[in-house]
Amino acid sequence: MDQLQKEAVQTAIVYLTVNQFSEKHPAFTRGGLRSLIFNENQNGLTKAGAIVRIGRKVLIDEGKFFAWVAAQNHGGK
Repeated sequence: MDQLQKEAVQTAIVYLTVNQFSEKHPAFTRGGLRSLIFNENQNGLTKAGAIVRIGRKVLIDEGKFFAWVAAQNHGGK
């Protein structure tokens, strides 16, 4: 595998449904995720680009979601 292919694999976008995300990352319950998605405009998920909608289907961009989670840590303040 050449360097370009390795970079493409590392930067692949992963979209998951709420159920898939919750199964893959059990720390995030379905109800908790749905609450975050319902309030996406207030909590910054929309601005982070972590939620993608295709018709009625809601997908979570895994990388952007975890970047958003990391940004929520304000050092315990």
